[in-house]
Amino acid sequence: MIQPATIATRPADPTVFGLTPTQLHDRFWASRGVQVVRQGEASEIVSHAELYMLTDPRTLTLFKLRPLIDTLNWVQPDLLLIRLHDVNEHGYRERIVADDDDRFVRFQRIYNGGDSRLARVALTTDLDLARMWQSAEDSRTGWRKLRATVYRRRRLTQSVTGRVYDRQIDEERLDFVHELVCQWKRPDATIKRIHRGGDEAWIDSDASTQPQSRIIGPVWVGAGRRIDQSQPVIGPAALWDDPELRPQVEALHWLDIEKTPAFERRVHVRQRPRWERLSKRAFDIAFALAMLMLTLPVFPLVMLAIWLEDGGPFFFGHERETVGGRPFKCWKFRSMRKDAEAIKARLMTQNAADGPQFFMENDPRLTRIGRIIRKLNIDELPQFINVLSGDMAVVGPRPSPFKENQFCPAWREARLSVPPGITGLWQVRRSRLQGLDFQEWIRYDMEYVENGSWTMDLWIIGQTLRVIFSALF
Repeated sequence: MIQPATIATRPADPTVFGLTPTQLHDRFWASRGVQVVRQGEASEIVSHAELYMLTDPRTLTLFKLRPLIDTLNWVQPDLLLIRLHDVNEHGYRERIVADDDDRFVRFQRIYNGGDSRLARVALTTDLDLARMWQSAEDSRTGWRKLRATVYRRRRLTQSVTGRVYDRQIDEERLDFVHELVCQWKRPDATIKRIHRGGDEAWIDSDASTQPQSRIIGPVWVGAGRRIDQSQPVIGPAALWDDPELRPQVEALHWLDIEKTPAFERRVHVRQRPRWERLSKRAFDIAFALAMLMLTLPVFPLVMLAIWLEDGGPFFFGHERETVGGRPFKCWKFRSMRKDAEAIKARLMTQNAADGPQFFMENDPRLTRIGRIIRKLNIDELPQFINVLSGDMAVVGPRPSPFKENQFCPAWREARLSVPPGITGLWQVRRSRLQGLDFQEWIRYDMEYVENGSWTMDLWIIGQTLRVIFSALF
């Protein structure tokens, strides 16, 4: 008989591989280096975890960790607050109703108000914050303590989609395991008593199968279960432990976990052929010479305006890094007051940027002429001198100093494998939404490094000219 995916025989308090749905949830996240810490539930918080997930006692969650790891690596907040939205948010569930012989009877729709379809969790690397959350009197008090403890600029909030289950509801716990069977490809990372039974099946050491047994799709076969050749199993399915042969729960040894590589972002730098590198350099020189010749009459006018308002110097050279991390002076027309750095130190509490850079909507350090030349991008014209010297290109990643590059160590070498550009993907595609600027900077720089080509360069130049002309007219 073919075993339907959702009607495996289930005991009243089911386990599979000796683990309850809640324990399976925690083992799943442990395989990713994340320890689940629940408010009000006493358990040892280990120092070997790479992250702590702070959640309430009621919620089981599944969501993609990699995009959040990117945020944690780029911005390095003390606390990342996550608003989790269920991808199937609708306020009801459907399940299969079977008879005593496990034959299909009908579908049943269950309404429960949908209150478990939204959840809040948090990620942190701070052991003290995890302990504070665990010891809170209730979830509301816990969230309030976290916000009071973590300075606003040291925490971020993101919304993500995923799956949310209420572990106080029997059907939802079972639905969670069903979904976990589909998503968790390597449960042996934290469950040592199991072995493979085909491409997608995992079988308990106390279960038995025949050489001719047919298991199709993702299936977990619990302790005490027997699969013979007369009873093929079709997944996704969890065949629960035999209650009479339920194994003891294995201890979780964090140092022995072979973690899922969620913390690595591999960048595949596109190696441009030699002819393309040479032609790009020739284009950069020709374009820079043409722009300098075209805009040279503007230089004395801008310099005169700067001198009349705030005196000299006319240019400002900020140290940035180019290929291989070599420092160079990135030249611009001076658009800020001479004491801009001293003023910046007093304004740091008003920084609206989400990364190491500084940004204010109405920056008081800007001079009147500075606001004008920045709006029209005239302040960047001297950078064509950097292009001629070979420190920069017309198109490339955003030029950044040593200090900022330390905030993205996983991608630093990739960004510095090509010269920085006067313009790039970030300049023409960023959303300018608060809290995303630094993340988008790294994202678009990586996209350029991985996919840069002549076609992309010409498209970026065209988009840049469109932005400039729209500002002029």
